[in-house]
Amino acid sequence: MSNPSIRNVVFDLGAVLVDWNPRYLYDTLSDDPAKIDFFLNEVCPESWNHTLDLGRDYREALDERIGLYPEHRAWIEAYWHRWLEMFSGPVHESVDILMFLKKQKTPLYALSNWNDVKFQVALEEFPFLRLFDGRIVSGEVKLAKPDPAIYQLLLEKYELIPEETLFIDDRSVNVEAACRLGIAAVQFISPSQLERDLIRYGVIEGDADAVQSQQTCGDHCTCHAQ
Repeated sequence: MSNPSIRNVVFDLGAVLVDWNPRYLYDTLSDDPAKIDFFLNEVCPESWNHTLDLGRDYREALDERIGLYPEHRAWIEAYWHRWLEMFSGPVHESVDILMFLKKQKTPLYALSNWNDVKFQVALEEFPFLRLFDGRIVSGEVKLAKPDPAIYQLLLEKYELIPEETLFIDDRSVNVEAACRLGIAAVQFISPSQLERDLIRYGVIEGDADAVQSQQTCGDHCTCHAQ
C-alpha cells in the first residue's frame, strides 16, 4: 500500500550498500569448505562477531577465541587484521539508489550493527557512507539491532516520527523489530526490489527508470569518489 507520508529513509549498511561476508576472506585461505564452515560456525561465529558490533575490545575478543581454539590462532587474528578482505565491494545498484535519494533531498539515515573502530575504516574505504544526514552505529552506542532501544535512540536523536520513516534491512528480525515500534520497514532482497518498495511508499515518484537513468555505478563506478 502506498504511503505518501514517508519523509525519511533509514538504511542498514551491510548486505544493502556494501557486500560483506567473512567467507570472502577465508575462501582465499583454504579450499576446504568444511574447514571454513567449522571456523565460521564454531570458532568465530556470528554471535561472537555480534560482540564486536557492540563495541567489545578487539584484543579481548581475539584472545578469548585463541584461548579456546589455539590451533586456529592465525585465522582468528585474520578476522580482525584482514577485515577489509571480507568485502567484495559496494552493492553498486543500491548505491545508485542512495545517491538518487540524496539528489532529490530525501533525509537519509543509517542504522547499522558495526564495530566502531572498523566503521571508521569503512568510511575511508567507502566514502558514500558519509552521505547520510545522521547515523547510529552499534559499536558507538553499545546497542545493536534488533534491540528496540537502538531504534528508539535513532528516533529520538534525529526527532524522527516512526510513521514518516522507512527502514531498510536485509534481516527479517530487524525489520520486524522496527515494525513493532511503528516504523515502516521493508526487507532488502535486491536493489530492483528496493526500487519497487520506494516507489510503493511514495519515496520515488514514477517508475524504476527514474533511478536507472541516473546511474553512477557499474562499469565506470564513481561511487567511491563521491
